[in-house]
Amino acid sequence: MTLVKLEIMDEHIAIISLNRPGAANAMSNNLLVELNEIIKKVDQDSSVYCTIITGNSEKAFCAGADLKERKGMSEKQVIKAVRYIGDTVTAVENMRMPVIAALNGVAFGGGLELALACDIRIAAKHAKLGLTETSLAIIPGAGGTQRLTRLIGLGQAKRMIYTAKPVHAEDAFRIGLVEQLADSNNLMDEVLKMAIMITGNGPVSLQQAKTAINKGIQTDIATGLAIEHLCYKETIPTSDRLEGLQAFKEKRKPVYTGK
Repeated sequence: MTLVKLEIMDEHIAIISLNRPGAANAMSNNLLVELNEIIKKVDQDSSVYCTIITGNSEKAFCAGADLKERKGMSEKQVIKAVRYIGDTVTAVENMRMPVIAALNGVAFGGGLELALACDIRIAAKHAKLGLTETSLAIIPGAGGTQRLTRLIGLGQAKRMIYTAKPVHAEDAFRIGLVEQLADSNNLMDEVLKMAIMITGNGPVSLQQAKTAINKGIQTDIATGLAIEHLCYKETIPTSDRLEGLQAFKEKRKPVYTGK
């Protein structure tokens, strides 16, 4: 059984689907191996301008680590497994193009950590999201304490992590954990609509904007502005920039090639 599926839509959109519906798309070692292979494949495909990550299930985006698999592990093996999840999540964050998480159901623990590594999160209204690790006497170990805090602020992140209580999609939207809500039967339509809008823009500019935002937010404003300037300069020599100007002049839609 293929645990992670890859589909290419409209030439420039990659859809990565976690495919363990019987286990709520939990992150087994085998699933992580397949996910890493596909992340690498998509990131190396210059024709992909936007990636979508979702779950192949009506109920779950990803329920987090595979706790049944973890039961038989030694302490060292558990630490190694958590590190592997963290490395996988970071690989998603480091993908060169914008990545959208289509939250089709519950996203708990490592599942939410995966969504936090994406650039944009769109949730079905029935979805629930949470970092539930403290209820298991552990803490989020794949970036949750860091990315959640940077996204929604110190107080809200502490509330979610300390209580281990999941939030409903509408509350997640209210606190800035997700950027958009969609009706459950309309989620992928809304996600694809945004992905199509993104892929209509210059691929190099999208990559450089992502770099400027992600690198700049980790620094002071002066350093961030310097990073932005360097990223801006990368867009100047491109033929896409000239195409954008020409299309504007001719009042037509630009055709970008990523060069």
